[in-house]
Amino acid sequence: MPKKILYIEDEQALQKTFSDASKRAGYEVVSAMDGALGFELAKVEKPDLILLDFILPKMNGLEVLEQLRAEEATKEIPVIIFTNLEGPENIEKALELGATTYLVKSQYSMKEVLEKIREIIGE
Repeated sequence: MPKKILYIEDEQALQKTFSDASKRAGYEVVSAMDGALGFELAKVEKPDLILLDFILPKMNGLEVLEQLRAEEATKEIPVIIFTNLEGPENIEKALELGATTYLVKSQYSMKEVLEKIREIIGE
């Protein structure tokens, strides 16, 4: 059974690119275009990993991360923050809230992101 990734990202082009690449790499991908839906899907789908943007409609990435960590069903799911925000305060806050790692979109290729995912979920 393939490992399941929940990608919470409001940019459709990125969603499609990541989903296509992840499926080729053998993962199942569940997508959410806003933070509130992403949080709900995390509880229902129980993904093996969540890839989470910071800037999202309805609930931002930090709020989603806080909710994920507060919820019994989702508190152990590894979360990779995948965003364009580079500030050290953002990185620090995300890691404090329990993010597994923090990747800045412009600094990583899709291949590198998939390698990081493999590293974290043991594929």
